[in-house]
Amino acid sequence: MTNEQRPDDHDVAFNDLPSDERLFRMRHSAAHVLAEAVLELFPEAKYAIGPPIDNGFYYDFDLPRSLTPDDLIGLEARMQQSVTANLTIHGEQLPKDEAKRVFADQPYKLELIEDITDPTVGYFRHGEFQDLCRGGHTETTGQIGAFKLTHIAGAYWRGDEHRPMLQRIYGALFPTQAELDSYLMAREEAERRDHRRLGRELDLFHLDPISPGSPFYHPKGTVLYNALTEYIRDLYLEYGYQEVITPQLFEADLFKTSGHYQNFKDDMFVFADEDREMFIKPMNCPGHCWYFRSGLHSYRELPLRLAEFSRLHRNERSGVLHGMTRVRSFSQDDSHIYCEPDQVESELARFFEMTRRVYEALGLTEVDVFVAGRPEKYVGSPEDWAIAEQRLEAAVRAEGWDCGLLPGEGAFYGPKVEFHFKDAIGRSWQVGTIQMDMNMPERFGLTYIGADGAEHRPAMLHRAILGSLERFLGVYLEHTEGRFPLWLAPVQAVVIPIADRHTEYAEEVAKTLRAAKLRAEVDTGADRMGAKIRNAQLQKIPYMLVVGDREVEQRATAVRTRAGGDLGARPLDEVVAHLNAERDTRSQSGEW
Repeated sequence: MTNEQRPDDHDVAFNDLPSDERLFRMRHSAAHVLAEAVLELFPEAKYAIGPPIDNGFYYDFDLPRSLTPDDLIGLEARMQQSVTANLTIHGEQLPKDEAKRVFADQPYKLELIEDITDPTVGYFRHGEFQDLCRGGHTETTGQIGAFKLTHIAGAYWRGDEHRPMLQRIYGALFPTQAELDSYLMAREEAERRDHRRLGRELDLFHLDPISPGSPFYHPKGTVLYNALTEYIRDLYLEYGYQEVITPQLFEADLFKTSGHYQNFKDDMFVFADEDREMFIKPMNCPGHCWYFRSGLHSYRELPLRLAEFSRLHRNERSGVLHGMTRVRSFSQDDSHIYCEPDQVESELARFFEMTRRVYEALGLTEVDVFVAGRPEKYVGSPEDWAIAEQRLEAAVRAEGWDCGLLPGEGAFYGPKVEFHFKDAIGRSWQVGTIQMDMNMPERFGLTYIGADGAEHRPAMLHRAILGSLERFLGVYLEHTEGRFPLWLAPVQAVVIPIADRHTEYAEEVAKTLRAAKLRAEVDTGADRMGAKIRNAQLQKIPYMLVVGDREVEQRATAVRTRAGGDLGARPLDEVVAHLNAERDTRSQSGEW
């Protein structure tokens, strides 16, 4: 660690700084004011680090007891006192020996001081509070803006699960109260849509410490997962993909050949098998390359499009696991395309067409496209990278999309196109990607026999439309709040008998729907009809089909929608035909 400095805190008046620098300093100073408040409440506390972050700040503490939400209220009030006092924030450089004396009873600060290679360290104070810091602060505590302490979380010291677990206090901060209120409303909406909560409420999946980062899919969640993969499989038939299943375990040599051993080993699960180092596969591409090289190939069979849905495992650290969006066990709608170099553009166009269809079927309308360029660590020559990036950008624009650029964000083996969609509350998520591989065909010695009878090196494309299915389902669940389109809904219709005497006909309706390959249930519970309708709406079931004396007599159902619409009585044949059409066309509207 070096004692790298931001611009001197007193070179330019705070109000003359650029707005992003002012906001950085507000959030940084608020972290100090938070630490001051915590040390007043817990004089024996050990404090660690407190940086500014997107939307606010945090600080990590080693405390004598666990904090509660009520503690945040008191800490926030104490912080406001410091703001009102408008204390001057002073900064200077201290010799390391003097800094060690100042922080003699603070082990985390002493460790940081030891790691600094410069002879002096940054030291900041306001009032009685003092901290080890690189700088970048407001002039006074009264300039830190509008803030609110939001939550408490556990955090390992320096992100190392073998080090002490600290308590991290998060705060949100913006220049004005109106901006803070807007952020807090959006955050509340995000919490309401949290896929972990919705997954439990809708009985889709759960995660358990017995297998960290590995979801348990419930029957309804399994239906959802299968419906998604079956749709992709249908498109594979249309677009000329072939599914394969490759092993779960590989010797280290496979990943040494691919380059993942050198670049990715720490993220892989490894174990010893006698005298061999074995890995559980974290991605499909090395296995697909091994499959390709196992036989002879002619230009006549290219492009060869290999797809696989098998389970993958990555050794994500426990501290970064998050519901379905950061897991250890997952599957991908993953494929690798081997083609002649002059077929790359046409394969990109086919992929873009297929991607557009999938996103339309899922109702993902706000999609942005980017080309991610050469990262700091890469294989190949800069000249080859530049050409590949230009080809990708040209292909994206040829499809009518605007093309943003993400310098340094490509994979180590080649540049890629990324699809980002904006969800219902404005958050951006990366989903699909297609990558040009300038590494593996060479490393694996892949060849095909060309029209000239000579051996040639194939081009290789990595592509996924949804990416990790677990991550996509988590993101999509939050985007839709569980209001899946009919074709994806785990239960597409629930039949509700008004009285016990209508149960026999309700079962007949459900049987008719199931015969048409529709997922239907009958609610035979003791609740009244209104409660059953409400329960179905809470479960986000697209259609409620109510049956009473009139419906039995007319062989009809009274159709209601989860949005509260009452479509009235409809003949059963019409209901079945409509639901079939809505499913088969993957309609988003559900209009009759």
